[in-house]
Amino acid sequence: MASAVKDSRSGYGTLLRTPGAWTFLLPGFLARQPFAMLTIGIVLLVQSTTGSYGTAGAVSATTGVAMALFAPQGGKLADRFGQRAVLLPGVLVHAAGVAALITLALAHAPLWALLAVAVPTGASTPQVGPMVRARWAARLGAGPLMPTAAAFESVTDEFTFVVGPVLATALCTGIHPAAGLVAEAALTLAGGLLFAAQKRSQPAVHRPGSGERPRVSALSVPGVRVLIVAFLGIGAVFGGMQVSLTAFTQHIGQPGINGVLYGIFAGGNMLAGIACGAITWKVGPRRRLLVAYGLLALATTPLWAVTAVPLLGAVGLVVGLCIAPALITGYTLVETLVPATARTEAFTWLTGAVALGQAAAATSAGQLADGFGPSTGFLVPLAGTALACTVLLALRAHLLPRRSAGGAEAAAGHLPAQVSAGAEDRERELARA
Repeated sequence: MASAVKDSRSGYGTLLRTPGAWTFLLPGFLARQPFAMLTIGIVLLVQSTTGSYGTAGAVSATTGVAMALFAPQGGKLADRFGQRAVLLPGVLVHAAGVAALITLALAHAPLWALLAVAVPTGASTPQVGPMVRARWAARLGAGPLMPTAAAFESVTDEFTFVVGPVLATALCTGIHPAAGLVAEAALTLAGGLLFAAQKRSQPAVHRPGSGERPRVSALSVPGVRVLIVAFLGIGAVFGGMQVSLTAFTQHIGQPGINGVLYGIFAGGNMLAGIACGAITWKVGPRRRLLVAYGLLALATTPLWAVTAVPLLGAVGLVVGLCIAPALITGYTLVETLVPATARTEAFTWLTGAVALGQAAAATSAGQLADGFGPSTGFLVPLAGTALACTVLLALRAHLLPRRSAGGAEAAAGHLPAQVSAGAEDRERELARA
């Protein structure tokens, strides 16, 4: 049934002409590159020094788990004290952690030592993407440009997943196994410091007064918890693809094409993101998320059975095309589900969920590749998305904006009460269709 729900969508050109936008976009783009380089850089370095994909996946997974657990706490601190106060010490700790990890790996240190260093390395990974999204939200509010900003940020994220893994793989295979992580640390330090220097565009710090309501945690919102599960599944695709493609290309004696295949996968993701930002949707975001996620789970089904490189690239492209709509819609839903004072935290929970799913998938895919062959690792993206899709369908009612008495949510930073209520009514009509 055609719905009356329609995004009033302005173009990317209008968005990029927002006053002051480029002051945080350019350094933010530089600073978020390392996010896509870290796990693949660890996998390539540790596998090179130990010869085991399982060990490499375990170290990478530890980094991802630490990132997922500490990122939301960093988001809370950024909401409370400002992004600069969190970012400056974070990038310094992260660069030191990466340097220690490289040193230990090249010295053939035991696994426990690598895991011990992986914890602070992952915990200190700067969450620049959520911080940029929070700056957009602070500047645009709930206006018609906000969905475009969500799409633009997802496209930017996907572009980093095109450039980052290809760059890390090229450096690790063409120069030195540690070169990818060296570049990751350098970009983190330079980009993070430049981004932190942009003080004028960071969201205002809000500390509740004596007569104000206490700060709401993003995790207390049921819809955020549902989205976390969805983003865990998306992380499973990223982690499973990275490790499985690495194992597959090593197995066939063509390790150099690993970055190309992953770049094709991420390129499809980026292209779909560009399209999503340009489309004026006539279907509500909750329905879009459910459809996109079902297609993603379906697209991952044939990965494990493909043995030809060109066909694997084609299937990977289709999988990539299905990820961006789910990511963009998930981030867009945050704007209607979470108060403004907790949005950085909400964005970091979702980003952390991707990292956690990526970490768990890297470990599982590595163990499967070591024990049963490289192609079995591709079962991980299928399992992760199938489980997450089931949860989304079962708990889809939590993705509707909740009305509160007297428009309290609107006062806390949601859409105006009458707008939120109207959107809810239209979404309920969609749910019954």
